[in-house]
Amino acid sequence: MSTYFERFAQLATSGREFVSVTLVDAVGSTPQDAGSKMIVTDQGLDQGTVGGGRVEAQAITLAQQMLSDKRATQFVDWNLQTDVGMTCGGRVRLYFEAVNVADWRIVIFGAGHVTQALARLLTTLPCRVTCIDPRAEWVEQLPPEITRRCEADPQSLVGELPGDAFVLCMTQGHASDLPVLRAIYGLERKFPYVGVIGSQAKAARLRRELIASGIGAERLDFHCPVGLPIGTNHPAEIALSITAQLVQVRDTLANAEIPDQAKT
Repeated sequence: MSTYFERFAQLATSGREFVSVTLVDAVGSTPQDAGSKMIVTDQGLDQGTVGGGRVEAQAITLAQQMLSDKRATQFVDWNLQTDVGMTCGGRVRLYFEAVNVADWRIVIFGAGHVTQALARLLTTLPCRVTCIDPRAEWVEQLPPEITRRCEADPQSLVGELPGDAFVLCMTQGHASDLPVLRAIYGLERKFPYVGVIGSQAKAARLRRELIASGIGAERLDFHCPVGLPIGTNHPAEIALSITAQLVQVRDTLANAEIPDQAKT
């Protein structure tokens, strides 16, 4: 079993949202000592403990609410009897710190020539980029601002991605794109954007094969060819067209979330 710090590093690197909860002070009779830590994801307790029972359940609920509200930090001072409903008369102070929230997250599968150009461009924008590729020599060429993951089985990481990630499938070709897309559309949740580099013919073939594997046609909403219809096939110009589409979709989604009365 991984330790708290190992799991913290794993989740932080993956880009997945989580909350670290630290028991910074314990006074009187409390179920856990100061310094205890736990990690909470949208699925609940992931690692560690701050005492179990009601106090931990209440802390998990608060942490998940922070993820939903995109709050970065929170400090609470709870009397275990009056604030939590426990019989012991102690007091706990807990510090909640959300990680990987409130950022525009972009995940790229594949670290080839176009991704290299795209990564350099995306580092100039307010976003957090993760790139996943099995080839260490390509991953190492990415800018240091990019979260780089060298993984022999890239599709195995799809389930770890945050639900609001914009996902780009730009691997070496059809054979390596298809498993990633199967993993994406095998999830119950839906990413706000999925883009696949390639031609219209490739898009048609991918759709046929994904449908044949049991995925409903109505779910296959990926952009392929990816990017806006501008520029040439030069990697830098493809990168520019993809970035333009990412910004376009981001802003369209953001505007759709604003009530009409707030736009006037």
